[in-house]
Parts: sequence; C-alpha cells; structure tokens
Amino acid sequence: MKRLAVALAALALGAAVLAAPAVVSAWGNTGHRLIGVAAVRDLPAEMPAFLRTPAAAAEVGELSREPDRTKGGGQPHDRERDTAHFVDMLDDGRIMVAQGPSIDALPRLKSEYDAALVAAGSDVDDAGYLPYAIMDGYQQLVRDFATWRVLYAAEGRETDPGKRAWYREDRIRREALILRDMGYLGRYVGDGAQPHHTTIHYNGWNSDVPNPEGFTTSRRTHGLFEGAFTSRVARLDAVEAAMAPTALDGFDLRARVPAYLKTTLAQVTPFYRLEKAGGFAESDPRGAAFATERLAAGAAELRDLIVLAWRDSADDAIGWPAVKVNEVEAGTADAWLAMYGED
Repeated sequence: MKRLAVALAALALGAAVLAAPAVVSAWGNTGHRLIGVAAVRDLPAEMPAFLRTPAAAAEVGELSREPDRTKGGGQPHDRERDTAHFVDMLDDGRIMVAQGPSIDALPRLKSEYDAALVAAGSDVDDAGYLPYAIMDGYQQLVRDFATWRVLYAAEGRETDPGKRAWYREDRIRREALILRDMGYLGRYVGDGAQPHHTTIHYNGWNSDVPNPEGFTTSRRTHGLFEGAFTSRVARLDAVEAAMAPTALDGFDLRARVPAYLKTTLAQVTPFYRLEKAGGFAESDPRGAAFATERLAAGAAELRDLIVLAWRDSADDAIGWPAVKVNEVEAGTADAWLAMYGED
C-alpha cells in the first residue's frame, strides 16, 4: 500500500538520524504500550476485577501492538488491516478530497463508505477507514462483555457440577478474548490520537495543496515523531497525569468517534508549527509535552470506551437462542442453551 511504503521509507531514514530503534506503527511500540497500560490502570471500580490488575494492563499494552505484528500475510489480509490505522482528512473533515465523505456524516456501512470514496475519485487504500475500525472494535467489546456477564452470573448460580465447570472454562476463555479485543481497540483508538493518522499531511505537508506557512515536506516527519522521538520522551507517569477525567454522558458512538478524530485533526497544524519552531529538538520540552498530551488523549478515550462498552453490555442479549443479560444476572433466565448450544 502506498501510504505504508512511504511510512516505512521514513522509518529507514529516521532511525539513522536519531540513532535509536524505531518502528513506524502509529506511535511505535512504546506509544501503543503506554496508551493501553494507562487506560487499563485508570479503569473505575465498576469494571470486573480481572481487568483491574497490573497483569491485565500489561497484557492490553502488549496486545495493542498485535495489528502490526500480524502484517505481511499477503492480500486480502494486509489491505484490510493496514488501511484501518488512519483516515486522511482535509482540514474541514472531508476525507481525501473536497468531494469526499465528511467525517460528520459517515455512511452506515464501510462498504457504503468505500463506494462514496470511489464516487469522489478516491479509494479506501489511500483514504483509510479508521473511524469504522474504532466503531467495530467498540461493538465487539460490548458483545464480549455481554457474554462474560452471562457466563459469570450463570457460573455463580449453577448447581450442576458439569455445567458449572463448563461456565468457568468458557468465562476464562472469554476473559482472554476481552483482553485481546481491548488491545485491538486500543490500537485503533491510539492511532486516532496521532495527528498524522487523521490528515492528508501524514508524512510532511502535502505538496499538492498550498503551504503558506512553509511547513516541512520531509517524508521523515511522521516516522521521526511517533517512533524514536516518542520512545525517548514518553513516560507512563506523565501520560497518566495528563489524562482527562472520564467523559461518559450522552454517549452516541457514531457521534463520539468523529468528534474524537476531529480533535486530533485540529492538532495537525500545531504539530507542524512546533516542528518548524524546533520544538522536537532533544533539549526542547515542547515536543515532549505535545507527545505526552496526544498519548494521554488516546489513553483517556480508550478508558472511556471500555467503560461505555461495559455499561452498554448490561442491556444486551447474547447467544442462541438469545438470552437477555439482565435477566441472567437477575436469576430469572437460564443461560445454558444460549451459551452451550442445544445440539
């Protein structure tokens, strides 16, 4: 993919300049780990106990790197995953070109989004589909939590030893899947906090549009910032201190995700101004503060989405034949057929 190839070229150049290891993966290994760890460490007491442990935080931090570690499988595997990590917007939130879909009015389905890009003379390989990756990851986590709630409640009430043992085994399996899916969601939410992953100016200022402030057009810009620079300056305690308080009221997934990405888009020009002013030099604290603020924004958003997914799952129905989560938790419904199956 063109965008990935450019990013990898930037990495090759940037590593020599900074004389430090770096991996271009929208924050690199360090940044993604920090976002996952900080988010899980800040989960409130209402969340299940298995999530509120140092081990869970470390696991989500590691699993947030997984979408990069699986690259290289060929097509369609790579195309479907690489383009999930970004959405290239103009300053006004239009995607790729002035005729492209607006981040504020995304089609209901990703296939419809792909078609809208083609109609505008673009395509998803170049434009990316990050908002859909975040929404899909959130919805998967809701289903995970709904399943866990049913298994946990049924295990606690079941009197048949065989059924109770199966509920326990399946709950443990689900806990592993929840951590995995939190890691994947964390990866995409983390991508959405990195300004270069929300803009057509993803690797230096785009030379096809005006550049009145004379910003850099260097293809090293993206890789240098999110890789070696962030690895050198980012610290967990600073990220945690910079995280915003929870923002959970009035939640609407299809409004929340675009709003989050637009907040990051608004940091593109400030990034380039800071770069032009030398803010990312080794002795300048402004660059470290910028990276920390962006990592903290990703961690806070991931924390909030995890909590919101947990709350949404309480009103869900799961399994086949479907059983309502709140009825199983109240002890008024039997979950066995829905969970184990009747065949």
